Amino acid sequence: MSKVTMKLDDLTCPSCMTKIEGALSKKDGVKNVKVLFNASKIKAEFDDATVTAENLADTVTDLGYTVKSSKVKAL
Repeated sequence: MSKVTMKLDDLTCPSCMTKIEGALSKKDGVKNVKVLFNASKIKAEFDDATVTAENLADTVTDLGYTVKSSKVKAL
């Protein structure tokens, strides 16, 4: 298991949180997702044997958001 924190550049409204959380939580291997609107961050816990942090960042990018930076931590 791993955790990733992604800093976003363009999180503008609370409905963005729902959109991102919904898309990431549907990915195989994702165990937990939390979007922190005020901090413009995403925190996700995932099975790195199933999905990578890069896959998660790509999903966020495909939704139209810019991932400014990401930091992965193995559990």
